[in-house]
Amino acid sequence: MARPVTNNDLPEPPRTAVYGAPPLDLVDVPPDAAQLSPLRPGSQAIEALPDGALDDLVVAAPPGSIERRFVLAHALRALRPGGTLTVLGAKDKGGGRLRGELEGFGCEVAERFKARQRLCTVTRPPTPQGLDEAIAEGSPVLVEKIGLQSQPGIFSWNRIDPGSALLVRHLPAFAGHGADLGAGLGILSRAVLASPKVEALTLIEIDRRAVDAAKLNVTDPRARFNWADARETKLTELDFVVTNPPFHAEGIEDRGLGQAFIASAARMLRRSGTLLLVANRHMPYEAALRTAFRSVETRVEEAGYKIFEARK
Repeated sequence: MARPVTNNDLPEPPRTAVYGAPPLDLVDVPPDAAQLSPLRPGSQAIEALPDGALDDLVVAAPPGSIERRFVLAHALRALRPGGTLTVLGAKDKGGGRLRGELEGFGCEVAERFKARQRLCTVTRPPTPQGLDEAIAEGSPVLVEKIGLQSQPGIFSWNRIDPGSALLVRHLPAFAGHGADLGAGLGILSRAVLASPKVEALTLIEIDRRAVDAAKLNVTDPRARFNWADARETKLTELDFVVTNPPFHAEGIEDRGLGQAFIASAARMLRRSGTLLLVANRHMPYEAALRTAFRSVETRVEEAGYKIFEARK
């Protein structure tokens, strides 16, 4: 079955939608279903759908409990009474809690198991319970202990991850035009922009929620924000790139992501441009770096992380 299309310019909200990337061999998704996902650039936001806008919705449940309840609450809010919600979740990534969470919203749940996935189907009751509380708990918030705007579901949403913290401590004073690939909440970008010789910095991030948060966290006028897949960005002739590349895509580990970020950075940089990358020590990035760059140096190795400097 073809994957659902992205609908950006519909005059009226769609009646059928899919959230995330459910296994299409386990559940039927109409080919014209609207795509709802913060991780698919250009797709619609489930939060923006009017109450009762949908007849049917298929949800690939996020693994985090706060984010998952937030999505389920918005799914029930966006369905008309009597509409159908189908939710899938891997047993080891929150699927075991789906039935209880849906019952907590006042739903009667039909449940089945297939291919290590739990599939729950409910009919939206006339008055679901507890939606406002779940939505409030998962909504954007200022995380006071890190001083950043964030939201549950974003990578490292309520703490500064150790790799980024290490790279911030060892950033040189950059100059010219650059990019932060997988910019997240803007932690690296804020440190980069401390250099007065930086003329412009583009924050590229695939998570719309992180982009929205970064716009509040990074207020420097030299910053540009791009909700996009860093592997597909068309920037060129940059002086520098910084990145703490991800190694998960929609909850699934993918070590090739970092290697793709390296190749993308090489395409973006001008001759003699510099890439500064931090990664877990065990990640297989050195071969990709030496293939794409003229020189590669391990700048720092500390606490299970490495910082690489590569020049084109």
